[in-house]
Amino acid sequence: MKKNKFVILGAVFFLISGVLQIMARTISGLAEWYAVTIYPCIVGIYGRICSIAPFSVVEFGLYLLIIVSIISILFHYKNWRQIVSCLFALMGFLACLYTMNCGINYYRRPFSSYLELQTRESSVEELEELCAYLVKKINETAMESESGSLFSQMKLARQGQKAMEHLGTRYPQLSGYYPRPKPVTVSWILAIQQLCGIYSPFTVEANYNWQMTEYNIPHTLCHELSHLKGFMREDEANFIGYLACIYSEEDYFQYSGYLMGWIYAGNALAKQDIERYRNLYIQLPSQAVEDLQENNTYWNRYEGKVAEVSNQMNDTYLKLNNQEEGVQSYGRAVDLMLAYYREEILCSDSCAPSDTP
Repeated sequence: MKKNKFVILGAVFFLISGVLQIMARTISGLAEWYAVTIYPCIVGIYGRICSIAPFSVVEFGLYLLIIVSIISILFHYKNWRQIVSCLFALMGFLACLYTMNCGINYYRRPFSSYLELQTRESSVEELEELCAYLVKKINETAMESESGSLFSQMKLARQGQKAMEHLGTRYPQLSGYYPRPKPVTVSWILAIQQLCGIYSPFTVEANYNWQMTEYNIPHTLCHELSHLKGFMREDEANFIGYLACIYSEEDYFQYSGYLMGWIYAGNALAKQDIERYRNLYIQLPSQAVEDLQENNTYWNRYEGKVAEVSNQMNDTYLKLNNQEEGVQSYGRAVDLMLAYYREEILCSDSCAPSDTP
């Protein structure tokens, strides 16, 4: 009878999850209403509770689940039906958490619509102009990293919160409470999947790979924190991370934002005109060149079958969650950066506002 209870409980959780997903897909405006009314309460309560722990709760929970599962199989294998029933109920509960803290938000209004950015096909000359602007800013902000240890990560994490809070004063959709982002202690787990960071809908946490090249960290912090405002699209999270960094009061965050922007826009330019790309690349400061080389060396160490499978799974996951471009949706960040450069940066240069990046 107890086994049946777990099966029924799991089925109920899966049913709730499925119904909520269908409603978010089919009922116009529901996901937006949920993202601006219900989800902030979840982040403010559940996220605040999980934020108390100084470590990644989802990472700890994963290890605990593995240990408990192994012990159950080794010492209670005769009751395998009950073990399977419990796992089914747990999976149903996690599916429900995922839908409530992540899945519904994929169908909300995109962040770019609040800014009324007009994305369009841009010329190679416009892309080159954006890249030249980024190179100029990289030269102005290049500096030695202050990170490198788990202790200093605590300082960076707080700076990440401040960067997002500061951006929230400019864009109200990003205002409010942000839980402290946390490093994944065994960052190898993320590295072999070629992941800089990950948002955990099960614990409402922004987690990141603290062992990757240091300039990556500030942008990754802001990228993952943007998910806690209900903006789940990867292209928009990259764009929000870029904005949070370049408007940050911390020089190293600005450097991270401009350098990450260069990587996205520079790669796009290289595909269109390699000579224009090379002419700009040689203008980068030595610090940036060293950082980019170190970044390539780091990720090359983890290339392999696991990374390929992870990339394919991520591609499928994104397509299932209203991102038809799959992993290519990361490239749309360049279109957003170009639109922002045309409508905000160039305009601000001519109109001379008070807070220009």
